[in-house]
This record gives sequence, structure tokens and C-alpha cells, in this order.
Amino acid sequence: MNNHKPSGFFYQPNTIRWILRIFYALCVLLVLADFIVHRHILTNIEKIPAFYALYGFVACVILVLIASQMRKFLMRDEQYYDTDSSESITEKAEVNHD
Repeated sequence: MNNHKPSGFFYQPNTIRWILRIFYALCVLLVLADFIVHRHILTNIEKIPAFYALYGFVACVILVLIASQMRKFLMRDEQYYDTDSSESITEKAEVNHD
């Protein structure tokens, strides 16, 4: 078994920690900007503070839940494409080249 850990700038724990801090700070700044920037709303539901942040979060959670259910009937075995039919296609391609 290979115990080699990947190395590089993005694999260092301090780098990952700083990237996450920047990401979270940007998220907080965008939610705070929602209270400052004037929006031209079309419906009453958009009056809710941080509506778009909440809407995006809920939509993302729903997408993950749907994808986890879709996985049950879309998932294939690891050997799905390594069947005898793929070998026969390769053999046919070799015969055509001769």
C-alpha cells in the first residue's frame, strides 16, 4: 500500500485553513451587503433579509438530496464497462486494421 501523501501548495493544512477563512469572510460580506445594497424586488418574499443567501443554501441542499437518491438507480458496478462486449469491439477494430 502506498503511504505517499500528496505535496504541494494546496495540500498544506495552513493553506487550506486560509482559503476557508477567506471563503467564509466573503460569504459574511455578501450577506451584509444584502442589507446595504438597494434591491429592486418584484415579490414580497424578497423582502426577507438575506433571502438570496437562504434561497441558494436551500436549493443546494435540495440538489444534494435529489442527487443522493438518483445515485441509487444510476450507479453502475466498477466492472460495468469491462465486459466481454468491450473486448469484442477491440478485436473487431484490430481485424479492420489488417
